[in-house]
Amino acid sequence: MADNKLYYGDNLDVLRRHVPDESVDLVYLDPPFNSNADYNVLFARHDGTAAAAQIQAFEDTWRWDMAAARALDEVVMGGGKVADAMLAFQRFLGQSDMLAYLAMMAPRLIELRRVLKPTGSLYLHCDPTASHYLKMLMDAVLGAENFRSEIIWRRTSAHGDARRKFAAVHDTILFYAQSQRTKLNRQFEPYSEDYIATHFVHVDPDGRKFRRVDLRSPSPRPNLTYNYSASNGITYEPHANGWAVSREKMEQLDREGRLFFPKKTTGRLRRKLYLDESPGVPVSDNWIDIKPIFAVGAERLGYPTQKPLKLLERIILTSSNEGEVVLDPFCGCGTTVAAAEKLKRQWIGIDITHLAVNLMKHRLQDAFGPSVAEHYDVIGEPTTVEGAWELAKSDPYQFQFWALGLVGARPHEEKKGADKGIDGRLHFLDPETGKYKDVIISVKAGKPTVSHLRDLRGVVDREKAAIGVLITMQDPTRPMVREAATGEFYNSPFGQHPSLQLLTIQELLDGGRIDYPRQADVTIKKAPRQHRKDSEQLDLTGGGS
Repeated sequence: MADNKLYYGDNLDVLRRHVPDESVDLVYLDPPFNSNADYNVLFARHDGTAAAAQIQAFEDTWRWDMAAARALDEVVMGGGKVADAMLAFQRFLGQSDMLAYLAMMAPRLIELRRVLKPTGSLYLHCDPTASHYLKMLMDAVLGAENFRSEIIWRRTSAHGDARRKFAAVHDTILFYAQSQRTKLNRQFEPYSEDYIATHFVHVDPDGRKFRRVDLRSPSPRPNLTYNYSASNGITYEPHANGWAVSREKMEQLDREGRLFFPKKTTGRLRRKLYLDESPGVPVSDNWIDIKPIFAVGAERLGYPTQKPLKLLERIILTSSNEGEVVLDPFCGCGTTVAAAEKLKRQWIGIDITHLAVNLMKHRLQDAFGPSVAEHYDVIGEPTTVEGAWELAKSDPYQFQFWALGLVGARPHEEKKGADKGIDGRLHFLDPETGKYKDVIISVKAGKPTVSHLRDLRGVVDREKAAIGVLITMQDPTRPMVREAATGEFYNSPFGQHPSLQLLTIQELLDGGRIDYPRQADVTIKKAPRQHRKDSEQLDLTGGGS
């Protein structure tokens, strides 16, 4: 078994069944929420009779229903501060979607607290719609005393917004420690040009810019109170609190030419801090230097809530070290696991959609090469026809996403709705014409018939696609095989490819593939190539983490 794990399933169930107590060093979560909905709608009351809550691919919302009511009841019956907080929310919010969101988040946060090591950290990414409620819930789960920072990340540039409010351009990241034993690795951002021009105003004869740094101890240090006879022949008296360094360190700085001697003998002796040796400005809780992912950027993979890799790299570098475990229970298209893999951390990713799991597998392979598959296990995906049957019966849409993932296809529709006979598509670039061509895919979990294949033929003709593929759970009938054999071929430099193809789930599990010019496949946008890297980390509190 590999150290890294990618789970398909409900993160609450996965956490309870698979993740041991105190086994995780860092948790980052970006739970889904309908940020673009009318704010007042989130507080509308419901009667609790809607169908059980379930996140579909790309949906970004929770609803008050029986599942949310059961989650609330479970947390309240558990007692303690979290129960008190949820009862207060219930009195204030009523049976609203906002209460549903908090009710579904509470047991997951409790489990995340359980799996965190005593030295662990948790970062919860949200927006101002619910950040204040989540802050109160987190205080109840992890303790108000363990709140460390409210990080503001500017996720977009200024833009037009409603007339009655300022433009919304930031997200909130709530940072909590598991205990007072949690430490940080100091991170820096580059100096601005204005800062350099204002502070690094001195230049050595060799052209190196530097600024003068006070050698005064910030607090009284009798053991560092001494007169220093410098190499320029002048003896300097200590500051009132003493020096910031020992005599031995002062002599070393002097030998290396790193002391700045004042022109007047009454001036203060200072240390030179060179620009080319300065790490930059310590990162604060206002993150404006990490740019969002633009629609046409190389990093963009088409997932609507995708976060920049640099954002997760900063969090991981700050609150973990190489070899430690990073967990993301809502990992979407896998930015957290990609950053953890790049920075040589162990990782656990969980998502409830096969579409996301498929995207993550492709992303890791594109970023780190085919051998990355040896570094992690996928748990929860069907590996047999029997498992596929169970998935098809319990969740037909997830079965469809999973089946499309077996052939590397993307779903045709991001949300449920009329698909016009198309479940998924593959795209490839014809090397002779230089034009993109489509492979249309239809997935059938029930008994297949020849009419399904004829319908697919009509869709292929209508869409002017190159190839049509019917994926079935059961073996195709003889009339279906004969119908497929009457189709034409798509010709490419790589050979002839049947325009109508039949594949069963068993064939795909055994390694079968669609016959198309895959050497020029452009279906899933490739993630930029990444290289695992070492990092030098400094502790924000002065020691190791």
